[in-house]
Amino acid sequence: MPPGKVLQPVLKMKVDELFLCWLSESSTQTMLQDCLQRIKTPGRTESGGGDARQPGPPLAASAPAPACKPSVFDSLGAPSPAPTSTALPLGAATSPRTGPPVRGSRRSTGTRVVQTKKEEPLPPATSQSIPTFYFPRGCPKDTVNIDAVITKIERTFAQFPHERATMEDMGRVAKACGCPLYWKGPLFCSAGGERTGSVSVHKFVAMWRKVVQNCHDDAAKFVHLLMNPGCNYLVQEDFIPFLQDVVNTHPGLAFLKEASEFHSRYITTVIQRIFYTVNRSWSGRITCAELRRSTFLQNVALLEEEADINQLTEYFSYEHFYVIYCKFWELDTDHDLLIDSQDLARHNDHAISTKMIERIFSGAVTRGRKVQKEGKISYADFVWFLISEEDKKTPTSIEYWFRCMDLDGDGALSMFELEYFYEEQCRRLDSMAIEALPFEDCLCQMLDLVKPQSEGKITLHDLKKCKLANVFFDTFFNIEKYLDHEQKEQVSLLRESESEGPELSDWEKYAAEEYDILVAEEAAGEPWEDGYEAELSPVDQKLSSLRSPLAQRPFFEAPSTLGTVDLYEYACEDDDLQPS
Repeated sequence: MPPGKVLQPVLKMKVDELFLCWLSESSTQTMLQDCLQRIKTPGRTESGGGDARQPGPPLAASAPAPACKPSVFDSLGAPSPAPTSTALPLGAATSPRTGPPVRGSRRSTGTRVVQTKKEEPLPPATSQSIPTFYFPRGCPKDTVNIDAVITKIERTFAQFPHERATMEDMGRVAKACGCPLYWKGPLFCSAGGERTGSVSVHKFVAMWRKVVQNCHDDAAKFVHLLMNPGCNYLVQEDFIPFLQDVVNTHPGLAFLKEASEFHSRYITTVIQRIFYTVNRSWSGRITCAELRRSTFLQNVALLEEEADINQLTEYFSYEHFYVIYCKFWELDTDHDLLIDSQDLARHNDHAISTKMIERIFSGAVTRGRKVQKEGKISYADFVWFLISEEDKKTPTSIEYWFRCMDLDGDGALSMFELEYFYEEQCRRLDSMAIEALPFEDCLCQMLDLVKPQSEGKITLHDLKKCKLANVFFDTFFNIEKYLDHEQKEQVSLLRESESEGPELSDWEKYAAEEYDILVAEEAAGEPWEDGYEAELSPVDQKLSSLRSPLAQRPFFEAPSTLGTVDLYEYACEDDDLQPS
């Protein structure tokens, strides 16, 4: 190879191959061993014509100048590839990429590896020195004295006949375990009490010891108590025993004891609200991580302290259930617990555009055979719709309407998609003799409002970052709220959205106003057109005497989970939802 020419990477591989071939020859190994001995004993006298020239290769390997010559290898009896192997290292000596020091160190490494292994052990693997930082079941606590907890539980069971606790006794057992009062239902069921009607001390202690040893925070313990065997998450049906106990024993729901037909309706509403708020992944499965990030367990603890269930507005409020169910009943004209697109279009006096109603029934935010085949949604789906419609500022509601507006499911709202929904708004404004803004002007306003990161499209992140997402959505598919926003200045809208303090959410305001209206209608003796004024009046009416066909129908057709679905994947299988 001409001097100064850079050795190419492909040629370097060939050089390495030839070098290893030369190094594996017995004559080469004999020469290197002899050279090594000469290095160890530098005073040794040289003898023999062949030995006089053998120090050449070690010097060539360590010196910066290319001292190895072809004659050296010839005298050692190198095989036929040897001349090629001698020429390539000489050319590589002038290469800036593979200079003599690199080649020299490479040759000498083989003779030093054995010594390094003998002299000092290898350092421990890096992973052994990294502390554990992922605790899916909570970070273990050294301060927990399991034996002391078990002793306290055994003393509590000793007060019960035959050391067996019934469901009525589980409140005291829950406090002995250090849990909130309304964990008593999950504790009872997890220990097998629902099968026998009572729990023995030995069975309960074995169950709780396992929970305490494996679960190190409240979220992990709660999931473990409610989940099905073999799972590490909660589905909607897992909450039914827990919520049934709340309905049976909470003082704020005492009036429902005589109206057992409404237990399942209330439980379904609470389950949907739990998944609406907690299940941020839209998977239909609540994990320990999602439960930790939510306020659900704090609300469960407040059930013990708050006698008025309506004060717990995030999940358990009976007034909120009353409003949602009454709104559903108004739309469900045939009272089959299902509503079609025509029924839903009548909500709020046809305020929502037809195109958006079609998108809701397209499967964008609903799951189930009835939506796909019969074009109907259940009460559980209606809970999601109504909360999203009345409060478009929450993360879940923004995701809900974004999925509806994202026609092609590409994760961004294009100008075409915005124009598709705005066209109907313009037609409806024209029919009301109101001049509509041209789409170009409306688009400029919305882009100024949202301030998207990428030009020409609006992403979910853009809308979540925007404090006026409700104005954006109402502009494209809710005519009534759009006109309300138009009457307000943008400054006042921003002031409302930026107000600090524990102000009521849009949903809480809506529910409070609607509940007052419903109560006033009942107090004034204004019956509803379908004669339903008494079925949800537990205070003034004896609900036990009212047994309408609706009340007698089973209600737990698994609330249509938004379950195992990607954010933009709407396909539904026939077996997705089975009656519980």
